[in-house]
Amino acid sequence: MEHAKIVRKNPAGMYSPVGNYTHITKIPRNAELYVTSGQIGADQNSEIPDSMNQQIENTFNNIQTVLHAEELTAENIIKVNIWATEKIDWDYLYAKWEELFGSNYPAMTIGYLSELGLPEIKIEIEIWAARV
Repeated sequence: MEHAKIVRKNPAGMYSPVGNYTHITKIPRNAELYVTSGQIGADQNSEIPDSMNQQIENTFNNIQTVLHAEELTAENIIKVNIWATEKIDWDYLYAKWEELFGSNYPAMTIGYLSELGLPEIKIEIEIWAARV
């Protein structure tokens, strides 16, 4: 029997993704599922910087910390939900995205909202992961 693994793909006949994500991520049966709270741009001192890009950098650092705490890697990430309160610098975000994922992208949703949990939070990223 072939070893079960997480599979990411874009179906034939479907438009190409408009960003760095895949349309479908398949999780094998009996995988352990991990769902994070939305990670924000707070630093290790619980300070939230004013800069959106600094919040993005801190958020990705926090995602790495959460993953490492459970001995997970980007390979385990199956879904990413991103919420932002102001325009995202996509060049900057995708540079951090590439550092985390390379070119093996999970499914992703992005939404712009008027406000997140605290007024100073500009971006929040929720991760879903699975371990086979």
